[in-house]
Amino acid sequence: MTAAQARTYRLLGSDGAPYSSPVPGTLGGYRRGRLYGRLDCPSAARFLARGGYVRERVFFADEATAVAAGYRPCAVCLPEAYRRWKAGRGTGEETTDENGDGNRPAGHSPLVDPADWDAYGEPPRPVPHTPAELAALLGLLTVPRSRIATVVTGHSRDAASVSAAAAFGEAWEARGGTVLAVVDWPETAASWLRPARRLTAPAPDAWVIAAAPAGFVQLARRLRHSTDWEPSRSYAFGTLSDSRVPALAGPGVLHGLRGAGADGGTWTIRGGWVTSLPARASG
Repeated sequence: MTAAQARTYRLLGSDGAPYSSPVPGTLGGYRRGRLYGRLDCPSAARFLARGGYVRERVFFADEATAVAAGYRPCAVCLPEAYRRWKAGRGTGEETTDENGDGNRPAGHSPLVDPADWDAYGEPPRPVPHTPAELAALLGLLTVPRSRIATVVTGHSRDAASVSAAAAFGEAWEARGGTVLAVVDWPETAASWLRPARRLTAPAPDAWVIAAAPAGFVQLARRLRHSTDWEPSRSYAFGTLSDSRVPALAGPGVLHGLRGAGADGGTWTIRGGWVTSLPARASG
């Protein structure tokens, strides 16, 4: 038997477990996002070219296996299959009339249950960012081999968030980066789908968020369940490092979100927990 004849491929089965196959898969998947698509998907190609989600890459023999394993179609390369999945399974997309009045979605709601607000309490309001915070945030986006050139900035409409977003945009462009779009949103919205789509439409290398937690946790739910937004490619100012933020957003919604704190330290959300690292001592 030749080496070519002996080659095997690692695929996922309908139970989500890996197995060896003598033939390659016909579809690629993203384990963390639980989605599958064509092997030549342009969205996947962009992420892989930047070194993104290589460890989370999986493969399936066919579509039926991917669906049985709990994966959903990619909205970019399989738009028809995605629309059928959304109609049949429900992703919580609101329906709106011409005036923009939203109805409560049939699936996953972007609105935080009032009982959760009572249980966790209102998260803090944004405060003015510090120079150390802005510098640390820029540092996160410019680590070696990050390959981040284009960003979309999102912010709520309070004064502190508006100022932080503007300061970041100015500093990012001064470094030679590009801000593809700036998207804002109110603290309460009839449809969170609209800002979610505006935030993800430009397909940036990364997202930068300056926001009041109360609105952002609801927007994040919509982003996670109705778009291809990835929290692991998102960076935020310190207000979102409050432990109530991942709790109110829900399991897995903000996993991988990173940011900077007022003292110049950094933080990451993993598994519903906020882990903070102090600023490095100079010299």
